[in-house]
Order: sequence, then C-alpha cells, then structure tokens
Amino acid sequence: MIILIILGFILILAGIVGCVLPIIPGPPLTYIALMMLSVAYKWEAFSVTFLIVMGIITVVVTAMDYVLPLFTAKKFGASKYGIWGSILGMITGLIFLPPFGLLIGAFLGAVAAELIFNDDMKKSLKAGLGVFIGTILSIFVKLGTSGVMAFYFIKAVFAH
Repeated sequence: MIILIILGFILILAGIVGCVLPIIPGPPLTYIALMMLSVAYKWEAFSVTFLIVMGIITVVVTAMDYVLPLFTAKKFGASKYGIWGSILGMITGLIFLPPFGLLIGAFLGAVAAELIFNDDMKKSLKAGLGVFIGTILSIFVKLGTSGVMAFYFIKAVFAH
C-alpha cells in the first residue's frame, strides 16, 4: 500500500512537470496517481463517479492540448506552413533551451515559416502570437487539471 502511495506522489510530481514539458503527458500521469491511490485504499479513496469524471476530463484536456495551439494559430491567421514551423520550432526550442524553448521555439518557428512563404511581417508575427497564446492557454488548462487532481490525491492520503 505505501509503495503505491509513494509511486502516486511521484506520478503527481511528474504530471505537474509534464504540464509544461510536452514530452511528459501531465494530466494522464496525474490521473494514474488517482487510480493507484484508489487501488491502495481498496477503491475507497474516490467514488466511481469521481474517477469516471476525472478520466473524461483527462481525455478532453489531453486532446485539447493538441488542438488548442492549432486552433488559436488558425484564428490568428497562420497558414499550414506557420503551424508546421511552430511544431519544428517547439521541438528545436525544447532541445536547445528547455523548458522555455518550447514557447520561444513555437513562436519563432511559426514566424519564420510564415515569413518564408508569405513575406508579410505583420501577418507572420500575428500567426506566431496565435501559436504562443494557444500554447500558454494549453499549459494553464493542463496545470489546472493536474492541480485539482493533486489536491484530491493529497486530501485522500491525509483522510485515510
């Protein structure tokens, strides 16, 4: 039982870190911690309804993490080149300037790709801003979700 609780705490921490680093799936790891705690306490820590709702929220937030930056980029006028540039910039930035390189790289990648293919600085900066805003929003939604699950995890540990 104590091993599952310790592993749960480790997953909570990894999940919160994963909300910022795209390599680690933050909310799913935090949700797994809730499940581990439920197993450790013989399914008495959380209700089935709570676990189902948290599971659905985890799936929605995880899917949204991929869609939101693309959606905001499109809303701000990014072309497919800007979106691909943001993805390449995100990866490059994460490798060379972790963890903030993710944001900087996404912005610069979108701007650079838009400039290469349309030569309009104002439109390129606007597309980069869209990617940046979407990425920031996504991070905050993931942190909020993982934070709520971490709260319930810790509350349940101290309640038992």
